[in-house]
Amino acid sequence: MKPSPACASCFQPEKLTNGVKRLIFFFALCLYTSLAAKPTDSLDLKIGQLLMVGFRGVSVSDTSPIVQDIRHGRIGGVILFDYDMLQKKSGRNIQSPSQVKSLCATLHSYSPTPLLIAIDEEGGKVNRLKPKYGFPQTVSAAYLGRLHSLDSTRLYATRTATLLSELGINLNFAPVCDVNVNPQNPVIAKLERSFSSNPDSVATHATAVVNAHRMKHILTALKHFPGHGSSQGDSHLGFVDVSSTWNRVELTAFQTLISQGNADIVMTAHIFNAAWDTLPATLSKKVIQGMLREELNFDGVVCSDDMQMKAIAAHYGLEDALKLALNAGVDMLIFGNNLDYDEGIAEKACMLIKGLIGRGEIKQERIEEAYQRVMRLKSHL
Repeated sequence: MKPSPACASCFQPEKLTNGVKRLIFFFALCLYTSLAAKPTDSLDLKIGQLLMVGFRGVSVSDTSPIVQDIRHGRIGGVILFDYDMLQKKSGRNIQSPSQVKSLCATLHSYSPTPLLIAIDEEGGKVNRLKPKYGFPQTVSAAYLGRLHSLDSTRLYATRTATLLSELGINLNFAPVCDVNVNPQNPVIAKLERSFSSNPDSVATHATAVVNAHRMKHILTALKHFPGHGSSQGDSHLGFVDVSSTWNRVELTAFQTLISQGNADIVMTAHIFNAAWDTLPATLSKKVIQGMLREELNFDGVVCSDDMQMKAIAAHYGLEDALKLALNAGVDMLIFGNNLDYDEGIAEKACMLIKGLIGRGEIKQERIEEAYQRVMRLKSHL
């Protein structure tokens, strides 16, 4: 019997090669997913996967503290910065495209499990890969919102995602889903980080950014839940109360992207609202479990904004902050090591969390739940 044209086409070498590659990738992914989060993993390893830290250096070696953290499973990810806030100088982790690519490749090579390498590459003023280091010029979310051309948003987002992929960075802490409620907001509006004062427009452009990154296999994080756009203060600097300014329209973009399955990670804001809780959002079970998990039906990874920001660090000790954040439902804790610097923060956090578990102040089931979410996220890399 003569094979049909459809059957005959299956045996074309170039198609067979692509098909075999896809098949191998599929089975490898299934195998990784089943093995990566196996229940026999130690408690230390599970806690480590919940921590992301920043570090100093444009290159690393066997003796680098960050490498020791990676090799011993004390962290699940790192975050890169171009400017060192404490030393007040540029070149912290970023000097040139070739240097960043080499740094990322080296970091990945030391990790026994897939390593998250993250960056805040929103574009415009919040941009770590600057032209002065040899990277392309970027534009802000506000610029794209004013232009209101989805083709333009997709174009710039694709350029960013392509660059991150080439460098070896696999997580972009973007897009900003905050609505531009307060035009005088010092940390959102003044830095042109919001797409628009129209919540539907924010959702539309944020969706385009996420999809462009997914095409290049780059994870994204929607921020800053449940909405930082109406604030009058900067949570990097201290306590921020939005009790009299926050509006439910600020949930719109988060709700839209989550319902569409376009949310890999949701990053919390360190903002306080008396109508929500007596705690800031990052530490609030009512916000994370109630609003985000139950109301918006999000079951992905929840990550904190930098736990060393003054809105948290100036009001809560490290142990209390860890306990409250994890019990609230945060799955991944970020220590940027840029507003404060502690090379031993990962080991210190792990020891404190283990102590909290030992005393019954954090349930081990909560760690297991967060760990499974993080490993499921990493399986998409």
